Amino acid sequence: MRTRGFNIWEWCIERIIQIAGILGIILVILIFLFLLQNALPIFAERPIGDLLTGDTWSPTHGEGKFGMLPLILGSLYVTVGALLIAVPLGLAGAIFIAEVAPRRAREILKPAVELLAAIPSVVFGFLGLLLIGPWLADVLDLPIGQFAALGSLMLAFMALPTIVSICEDALHSVPRTIVNSSLALGATRWQTITRALLPAARSGVIAACLLGMGRAIGETMAVLMVTGNAPVMAEGLKGFLRPVRTMTATIAAEMGETAFRTPHYFALFAIGLLLFTITFAINTIADIIVRRGERDVA
Repeated sequence: MRTRGFNIWEWCIERIIQIAGILGIILVILIFLFLLQNALPIFAERPIGDLLTGDTWSPTHGEGKFGMLPLILGSLYVTVGALLIAVPLGLAGAIFIAEVAPRRAREILKPAVELLAAIPSVVFGFLGLLLIGPWLADVLDLPIGQFAALGSLMLAFMALPTIVSICEDALHSVPRTIVNSSLALGATRWQTITRALLPAARSGVIAACLLGMGRAIGETMAVLMVTGNAPVMAEGLKGFLRPVRTMTATIAAEMGETAFRTPHYFALFAIGLLLFTITFAINTIADIIVRRGERDVA
């Protein structure tokens, strides 16, 4: 009787998990269809190529100019800058936690890094807007304390928990026989990490970078506060020191004041559809890389 009751309980849990997974897939599909439905009218009015490559975003100019290229470049500048900062720091932190730090320090450091993910993005925005931005403006002799590089810096700290956690898990998933064999052959600790451990965990490290990129490109509040919100074309390395506007910040700043079912309204949904597609592709690629890495290790 006890065994039968346990089997029924286990069957119910399995069905609940299965239903939750199916509902998650259905919700993603419904979100995509909702975005597509509200973006199609602007695609019917204006060619997709003109929307993606237009260099002017000015919804109030005449019938409206909805060139998304300045917004795409703004997101690209902020995201690439964040990865240039977060990936080396995250990888170094993961190596230190996984292979160098004593056990007691490891038990403190990993939860401390993961706690960064619990800090609201608006807090990072306030720190950048009120403290770091004005200080960098004085140091770099900039006219304004809101620019793309500041957004990159804030997003780097926000992406660190994702990169450190996944990289550290990837390093731990490498069989210890690889590390022990390298050390037994006379390699130093650093040689073992760089030439044996990291190549074996390469797929997990790449997935961590991609997921950190997805975290950065989808952030809204922090970049809305610190990047200056200027929908202008960023050019060259100087673009990092100038105000930009990202796709997410554009939606957050303009959706609440946009008239219902106008070209501007539909254009904002087109930006949302583009963001959805980018983040979905990034997460899909990361998942494929992780699964391939697990299969290679197995």
